[in-house]
Amino acid sequence: MPSRPRIQIRRVYEPARAEEGCRILVDRVWPRGVSKEKLPMEAWKKELAPSSELRKWFGHDPSRWEEFSRRYRRELAAHADALRECLRAAGSQPLTLLYGARDKEHNQAVVLQEVLEELANSERNAASLR
Repeated sequence: MPSRPRIQIRRVYEPARAEEGCRILVDRVWPRGVSKEKLPMEAWKKELAPSSELRKWFGHDPSRWEEFSRRYRRELAAHADALRECLRAAGSQPLTLLYGARDKEHNQAVVLQEVLEELANSERNAASLR
């Protein structure tokens, strides 16, 4: 991986900006009120979204945030190839993770951003040891 992309998150309902680079939707279900034809994005990665069971359990309850984060990270561990694919898709341009939740601090994109940054750092460190 030549350089690490800047990874950012953004609500799907906000207008797209040119500096967002590669835009990937990371919700399991399509966001309400958003036209599939009008949403600028490169991919919809449902497999990187929390399972339906986890999403329903969490219910965007901030008191469950820490446990949600732990459980979601466990789910993501099974999708290492899809995580790497996101980083490769972005290349050296920014990577923007799109989500539909109202809460900007307690949603899956926050956790996914952390996981992708950790993966990018570990791959960059491994490459520097070669």
